[in-house]
Amino acid sequence: MSQEFIKMMWRRTLFLKDLLKRGYSFVFTDIDVMWLRNPFPRLNSFNESMDLQISADKFNGDQWSESNPLNTGFYMVRSNNRTISLFEKWYDRKNNSTGVKEQDVLDSLMHEGVFRELGLSVKFLDTIYFSGFCEVSKDFKAVTTIHANCCRTISAKVADLTAVIHDWKKFEILSNSNQTSSLKWTNHVNCEGSWKDFNVTLG
Repeated sequence: MSQEFIKMMWRRTLFLKDLLKRGYSFVFTDIDVMWLRNPFPRLNSFNESMDLQISADKFNGDQWSESNPLNTGFYMVRSNNRTISLFEKWYDRKNNSTGVKEQDVLDSLMHEGVFRELGLSVKFLDTIYFSGFCEVSKDFKAVTTIHANCCRTISAKVADLTAVIHDWKKFEILSNSNQTSSLKWTNHVNCEGSWKDFNVTLG
């Protein structure tokens, strides 16, 4: 992971912090998150007590558990004093987190108890609906977004997301004739291979 990439991620965090301070609530999504359905019916969009709803690499079955490994590739955040304080604390860690990506810093804040300290209401999104390559939703009828996470290269992400598009088109065709029960996602071989290449390089 290049230093330029990490700097860009922190600039993004600063920009999003400023949005919250201006009173804007928002959904943030990485460019490698594919939206298959409208996500808002699966989000508590009108629940003002819900501060942050965030995706997880893997879901442990408890939407309130801080044991879920958070992923900042997709989340919905409501602008209020609690979330502004969170983003300020998050960005303030930048200079003491050289070489560490912002997602890992937020995860550290969570495990240090900062979410509870600020009184945040944080919901972790079920991977049945908000899926990714780390943990794939098997339910074509429920899956809403798919994130090309657990993948090292852009070319691998593009190749495997292209396969997702083809699988989704098959589902749409077969759903008209109720023949979707045997449908499965294509294995994410390119993203899996990207890690093998990385390990070989390290070796």
